[in-house]
Amino acid sequence: MWTLLIILLIVWAGLSVLGFAVKGVLWLAIIGIVLFLATVVFGMMRRGKTTRE
Repeated sequence: MWTLLIILLIVWAGLSVLGFAVKGVLWLAIIGIVLFLATVVFGMMRRGKTTRE
């Protein structure tokens, strides 16, 4: 599970950097940032859920 989250975070960060580096694909950077933040929130929620049990 954690491996998948780390891989997703790396992919989203890469998309964000690519979106900022290439003119005209700023939308890709925005999508990458949103997905990165969503993955972080999801990971924190899963982490909190497993530590309570």
